[in-house]
Amino acid sequence: MRFVYNWALARQIDSYELNSKKLSVTDLGKELTVLKNTKGYEWLYEVSNATLKESIRDLDKAYKNFFNGSGFPKFKSKKKSEPRFYSRYDRIYFQDNFVNLEKIGKIKCKADYDIDLTTITKFENPRVYFNGRVWVLSVGIEANIKTVKLNDFSLGIDLGISQLAITNIDELDTKNINKTNKVKKLSKKLKRLQRQCSRKYIMNKKGESYQKTKSIAKLEKKIKKLHSKLKNIRFNHIHQTTFKMVKAKPYRIVMEDLKVSNMMKNKHLSKAIAEQGFNIFLNQIKYKCEKNGIKFVQVPAFYPSSKTCSHCGTIKKDLKLSDRIYKCSCGFICDRDKNASYNLANYGLV
Repeated sequence: MRFVYNWALARQIDSYELNSKKLSVTDLGKELTVLKNTKGYEWLYEVSNATLKESIRDLDKAYKNFFNGSGFPKFKSKKKSEPRFYSRYDRIYFQDNFVNLEKIGKIKCKADYDIDLTTITKFENPRVYFNGRVWVLSVGIEANIKTVKLNDFSLGIDLGISQLAITNIDELDTKNINKTNKVKKLSKKLKRLQRQCSRKYIMNKKGESYQKTKSIAKLEKKIKKLHSKLKNIRFNHIHQTTFKMVKAKPYRIVMEDLKVSNMMKNKHLSKAIAEQGFNIFLNQIKYKCEKNGIKFVQVPAFYPSSKTCSHCGTIKKDLKLSDRIYKCSCGFICDRDKNASYNLANYGLV
C-alpha cells in the first residue's frame, strides 16, 4: 500500500537524521498501530493489517537492497507507481469462478493456467495489481519437477536487439516482436495520444499549476490501456520463445551473464534493450529449465563469445561492434551473433 510505504520511508529518514538509527519492522509496526488510532487515520482499519505490515516489509527489503549496492528507496508517486497490494495468503481460496480475498470478499475471476486452483490450500506471496486494464492476482504455488527425457545437444542462446534470440539451432531463432507491423502501429498510436495529452495539459495550464480535465483523464486511461497491451504482447512473445526452446529438450541451455543495468546506460540503445525484456527472458528461461530438469549455465560477462571463431578457436581481438559478419583467417565466415551462439553451446565442452 503506497501510503504506508511512503509514511514508513519518511519515518526511516527522520529517525536516521535525528538518531543515526534505522527503525526495525517491529518498531514501525508499533508506530503504525498508534497512527491507526490517531484522529483522521481511522480509515486504515478498512484495510487488512497484513497488507499494511507487508508494505513495511517491502520497504525493509528496499533498504537491504540499498545496503547491497542498489539505489536508495524512493517515495511512491500516485501518478507513476503501479497500484498493487499484498493479500493475506491463508484467506485466499478459489470456488467456481470466484476468488476470496481478505476484507474484499468474493470476486469473479478468470485463471490463465490449466490448474485446478480449488484443490490448492496454500499460496505463497499473493499480490494484487492493476495492469492498466484489469486487476490481476499473482500467487506462488508448489509444483513437482517433471521428469523429462532430454536430447543429447547443448543449446546456446545469444540475446540481441535486431533479433530477440539467436541460437545454434536455426529453427529456434526468434524475431524481434517490436519490428512487427502490429507493435509499430500500437507504438505510433501511443506516441500520438501522449502528444495530445501534453498539448491539453499546456492548454489548461493556470499560472504555475496544470489542470486535469475530464478529457485529459479519458486520454490518460487510453494511454494506460495501450501501455498494458504493448507490455502483454512483449511478455507473451518472450513466454512463447522460452517455451519453444525448453520444448526442444536440450540437456543444457547456455547464456551470457548479461549486465542489463550497464547496457541501459547507453542512451542510443537503452529504449530498444528495455523493450526486448532481457531480464524477463532470463528469469523465464531459468525457472522453465529448473521445472523440466534442464541444466542452466551462465557464462561470465567477459567471455569473448562474439570474438572467438567457433570453427578453429582463434580470438579476433580487433572485432568491432559494427562488424556484423565474422570472418576468420581460417576461412570461416558466419553471422556474428550466430557464431556467438555456437561458442556458447560449446562452452566448457571443448
